[in-house]
Amino acid sequence: MPTTPIARRARSAVPGKRATNLSLSIDVLEAAKDLEINLSQVCDNYLRELVRREQERKWREDHAEFIAAYNATVDAEGLPLDEWRSF
Repeated sequence: MPTTPIARRARSAVPGKRATNLSLSIDVLEAAKDLEINLSQVCDNYLRELVRREQERKWREDHAEFIAAYNATVDAEGLPLDEWRSF
């Protein structure tokens, strides 16, 4: 059944969300439905976590040279303000 642009907008009117198509294994999809798992929520949560981890990995990669230089400085000179540290 074809949908009109208005019907599509009404379905995806949740702020900050967009409808998308996914291809999933039939057996997993059926099992998830039997268990009443909210596929949208699970996919969104997993993808959000995956994106966060990948952004962290990329940040570490992009800043590895600075971090190595800072660590070398700390090894050679100690921590700044270390003499006032009480722990």
